[in-house]
Amino acid sequence: MRPSDNPYDPPVPPHDPAAFNAPVPGQSPSLHRTDPRSRALVISGALTLALGAVAVFLPAPYVVESPGPTFNTVGTVKGENGEDTPLIEIEGSQTYPTNGDLDLTTVYVSGGPGSAMSFLEAVGAWLNPEDAVVPEEFVYPRGTTGEQVDEQNAAAMTSSQEAAVAAALRELDIAFTEELAVADLVEDSPASGVLQPGDTLIRVDGTDINGIDTLRTKLQESGGDPVEVTYRRDGEEQTAALTPVPGDAGSYQLGIYLATSFDFPFDVSIALNNVGGPSAGMMFALGIIDRLTPGELTGGKHFAGTGTIDSAGNVGAIGGIAQKMAGAADAGAEFFLAPADNCGEVAGNIPDGLDVVRVSTLDEARSAVEELAAGSDPAGLAQCTAD
Repeated sequence: MRPSDNPYDPPVPPHDPAAFNAPVPGQSPSLHRTDPRSRALVISGALTLALGAVAVFLPAPYVVESPGPTFNTVGTVKGENGEDTPLIEIEGSQTYPTNGDLDLTTVYVSGGPGSAMSFLEAVGAWLNPEDAVVPEEFVYPRGTTGEQVDEQNAAAMTSSQEAAVAAALRELDIAFTEELAVADLVEDSPASGVLQPGDTLIRVDGTDINGIDTLRTKLQESGGDPVEVTYRRDGEEQTAALTPVPGDAGSYQLGIYLATSFDFPFDVSIALNNVGGPSAGMMFALGIIDRLTPGELTGGKHFAGTGTIDSAGNVGAIGGIAQKMAGAADAGAEFFLAPADNCGEVAGNIPDGLDVVRVSTLDEARSAVEELAAGSDPAGLAQCTAD
């Protein structure tokens, strides 16, 4: 920068000795000694500037969420060999050609464990209306490492894919086997000291457990009275009477952390690398339904959406929905399927040209796609409102 570009630093003659704080020939150096107060001000100002410059590049305890790419679950992706491969492949069952788009949406996450961002980057994100800047501790528990984040995201993606297959098959009335096993127990809970990790739950009050919904329903019906739980341990069946206790939202619980395993009648594989987390579950399930049923579910139109899913077909809330809607709009989507539990974040953040429909189950999502594909007015479907 030239000196004249800075109004607070006027130019000086290039050969004027005073410009370099040097004594003028023929005069006593003492006549030109710097005032101690001026020197202190200069030093403190320089230190302030230096500290400010350093702070700009120091790690900031924030995470930035930005719109990420979309992937068509009934389309193709680049395989490891560089060739196009179906995102969802099904072997062992009749499949049908389809068209249109059922996009899963993603969010780029900057910062966090192993990839801290600077304050300068955080400020830049604050100025971008499509980005969200949130405290790191709101996203990641304290002490979480980058490796743990990657492992958790990969596990969540695998689990969501299995749940999506189960939900799609249940929606299509295709039989499969689902087993619930005890992964862990809550201390001092009804099941503590009775059940053990590894036990497989078979029946509750004489009803076969064919999924999480069966267990939940029977526990609710108990009203807090004891239930008989039949489980398998080391190949042998055993039965115990357990008394459910009230949990969140008026539900009854046994204090069990569950692990689910499935046995499907055919193979479903999903080719999606470098994307983690559970939020694509609903769109995976819709893509599987489209591939297993005749005709085009979308009617050739462009849909996008997000939402977790369980094996019973319940759609759950996700993070970063504003960024996902922005990414969907950028990709050319006409319609967006949003979890009902995210409606508070949807209202007021819908991009121009994008119609958003509220869904809480896979059946509702499938029906919405079919109605919109047939030309129904989006305004006539469930909406997210400001209140």
